[in-house]
Amino acid sequence: MAAMLAPAPSFAQQGPLRIVSLDYGLASTLLSLGITPVGISDGADWDKWVVEPAMPKSVVDIGSSYEVNFEILLELKPDIILTTPYLDDMLPKLQSVAKVLRLEIFTPDSGPVLSSAIAATRKLAAELGRETEGEEFLARSDAFFDDCHRRLVGRQVPPVALVSFMDARHARIYSAPGLFDNALQRIGVRNAWTQQSNYWGFETIGIEELSRIADPDARLIAFEPVPPDVMPKLADSPLWRELPFAKPGHLSILPPALMFGMVNEAMRFAGLVTDLLEQQA
Repeated sequence: MAAMLAPAPSFAQQGPLRIVSLDYGLASTLLSLGITPVGISDGADWDKWVVEPAMPKSVVDIGSSYEVNFEILLELKPDIILTTPYLDDMLPKLQSVAKVLRLEIFTPDSGPVLSSAIAATRKLAAELGRETEGEEFLARSDAFFDDCHRRLVGRQVPPVALVSFMDARHARIYSAPGLFDNALQRIGVRNAWTQQSNYWGFETIGIEELSRIADPDARLIAFEPVPPDVMPKLADSPLWRELPFAKPGHLSILPPALMFGMVNEAMRFAGLVTDLLEQQA
């Protein structure tokens, strides 16, 4: 009876839907629901920031999410455009092209990002009539996080601080309620940076502020892309050399992982960190 009363998907239709995504996390989630978008924004940088799941080459790049090429968008004749509150200024224009599905993941009231991403995954799947695929994907993600946790249990795993270098003097550092922090908790690793951040999950700090991390066992993990001049300048910096992270083995640089993503991006992050810590433990 409950199933009979369940609301019908808003966007399900006969035949494949033509979907354009203006958000990387939503685009990667579409792939995990078994749907390949016809277009995405910032497609040229997918391999720089997202990497996996691989985006098929057939997907059209419609330009920057801030400067959508509406000529290309119209040529794609989408049924649905996926967007987030971050792009609300464009809503009227987008709605003149196709139905718009707006999903909230990063908002001041959303709380832990991974939970919001899971809720948005379920909402997206329901709207597209892909509930079964959505639950199967989330079950796979749970199993993946559980496996990462299992691989690290019983090992001497240090707390880690997570950064993206902006330049040789500044970095974004990731903490609660962000996606990276949530994924760390999920695999049983402590975040060495315990201060709450903004709702995106980061704050921008001066390199010298890394000295506030008191745990002498803490390790620093930086994510690519690292600006090419950062490491040479840090090596010559007396300030950097005073930090414990300048010691051999205390800094690791990992391939890109998208901090502003959804469940797929949390999984990629967790896998990269688990591989590293497993090797070092």
